[in-house]
Amino acid sequence: MNYLSAENLTKTYGDRTLFRDLTFGISRGDKIAIVGANGSGKTTLLTILAGVMPPDAGLVSQRKDITIGYLDQQPEFDNSLTVMQAVLAGESAQLDAVRAYEHALETDNHDLLGEAMSEMEKLEAWDYESQIRQILGELGIQDVTQPVTSLSGGQRKRVALARVLIQNPDLLILDEPTNHLDLEAIEYLESYLTTNNGTLLMVSHDRYFLDRVCNQIAELDNGQLFTYKGNYAYFLEKKDERETAAASELAKDRNTFRRELDWMRRQPKARGTKAQYRVDAFDELKEKTSGKKSDGDLDLNLRMTRLGSKILEVENLSKRFGDKVLLDHFNYTFKRFDRVGLIGKNGMGKTTLMNMLTGEMRPDSGKISTGGTVKFGYYTQTELDLPENQRVIDVVQDVAEVMKLADGSTVSATQLLSRFLFDRSKQYDFVAKLSGGEKRRLQLLLVLVQNPNFLILDEPTNDLDITTLNVLEDFLLSFSGCVMIVTHDRYFMDRLVDHVFVLEGEGKVRDYPGNYTDYREWRDNQPKKSQNGNAVSAVASKQTPTPVISEPMPNGNANGTKKKLSFKEIREYESLEGEIESLEQRKVEITASLSDGGHHGQLTEWAREIEQIEQTIAQKSDRWLELAEHI
Repeated sequence: MNYLSAENLTKTYGDRTLFRDLTFGISRGDKIAIVGANGSGKTTLLTILAGVMPPDAGLVSQRKDITIGYLDQQPEFDNSLTVMQAVLAGESAQLDAVRAYEHALETDNHDLLGEAMSEMEKLEAWDYESQIRQILGELGIQDVTQPVTSLSGGQRKRVALARVLIQNPDLLILDEPTNHLDLEAIEYLESYLTTNNGTLLMVSHDRYFLDRVCNQIAELDNGQLFTYKGNYAYFLEKKDERETAAASELAKDRNTFRRELDWMRRQPKARGTKAQYRVDAFDELKEKTSGKKSDGDLDLNLRMTRLGSKILEVENLSKRFGDKVLLDHFNYTFKRFDRVGLIGKNGMGKTTLMNMLTGEMRPDSGKISTGGTVKFGYYTQTELDLPENQRVIDVVQDVAEVMKLADGSTVSATQLLSRFLFDRSKQYDFVAKLSGGEKRRLQLLLVLVQNPNFLILDEPTNDLDITTLNVLEDFLLSFSGCVMIVTHDRYFMDRLVDHVFVLEGEGKVRDYPGNYTDYREWRDNQPKKSQNGNAVSAVASKQTPTPVISEPMPNGNANGTKKKLSFKEIREYESLEGEIESLEQRKVEITASLSDGGHHGQLTEWAREIEQIEQTIAQKSDRWLELAEHI
């Protein structure tokens, strides 16, 4: 069943055409990601498909009986609303019923209340408020009564995401949904979208997320859309094959062009005396062979300032805001080649710690001693405040006219911008004309142009395209200084860090040796607390403890005693561990099958099975914990 179709779409800004005669379709059950270089037009295409922006030419049509939920990069709210009201401002039959019920309660109208309750019952909308609170909580928003005006940009994005998810539309259109989410929230969203049997279209640069959620990848490259049926790993394989074939075809075209160029030069100048069909073919070939590849080759072979033996020593560092303790007597001595990842929920103090290390914020107590040769390069989440009417080339020349490379040679500002994928025309564009990703790439250039030897990168992957991310990763792997990274991109962190600082709350920082995936696997294998505070495993311990049957008090009062388990309950307790482990294994297998793709019927069946498995695991785990209370 076709949900949305786009035919012959064209969009142009000034003298620049993003795409021309682009045709695209979305069918029920598709989970499609659009990828491509910064500035290639991904967000523009998404806004056109969502009906927010009209194309210059072409047509977008959708089925009349479907609902569409759209998440913008910069969502807007009515600032007079609270968080809960903003989420309820979405559109769905259930939300209409909840709003009617709330209105009936406020007006104390018994007739309206009866109708509203009947509609709530009919639409099974009673648990909507609890669902909203759960989704907001998973996304890091706990206070649903706070006004929207008090939220940061990242928090507003998360509220907007919750509003879209709770509507449960037939087609979800999401623009960079993982930006501004912490790692746990991303994993929740990943699980939600993987098990949800809806239809999805999104733009994202999170490679783990793409690989696990999507069954199709559409690459917007040089104004054309190339679609691959499979996950992100499959896309990479097929893209390489396409580019190899294209390079071979380009080499043939250039050989033909050289022969035709020689023919054009040898013939009389008067065009009427030449075979017109051959002249037209030559013009087409010239345009084809002179086209530039959109992503290019980003070159980060930059020089680094020498780093001495003393780098950075932190002693008893403490910081709090009001009653909230962010750091409590934190100690660490940075060593040469340290590659540290910072992990923690939003609001735990990751940015605060980096601001203190760089001297932009003072600690409440403690000492930070910086070596004399240390030169920080601090890439922040906040975009640089650059004059919108300043040209890109002028922005770079204000920092450095020339720059030394690792081999000792120098490059001009123009050459440096070319290495960062800003072609000659783009260098003389005004900053206001840059896309979000291009602005972030310019910001990265301005950090690296200062030859730092201690890089602190706060969410460097936001808005950068995958090509830029790959080259930035390669540069950081060969970087001989120290690196500290905060990122929601798990792949990026896994490649680059050798240990992580985990901000656990109440000022505690755990230094764990390994990358994010190593830490996550270790954490998931740690015993969790049961409701009575005793340590039990997340599902069941590896070795089941021997059941202990306690006798009741002589007076028959259960105070201070454990319930006596029957033989049947003991057998049930012992069997639950294996049953839960089997269900978990089955869930892993189905999730892997979903990532590999399949026909719509299979995907729907697998998604429903995962939902059933999760419900069964929750029921059996609750029963296991209940029996464990008496052992």
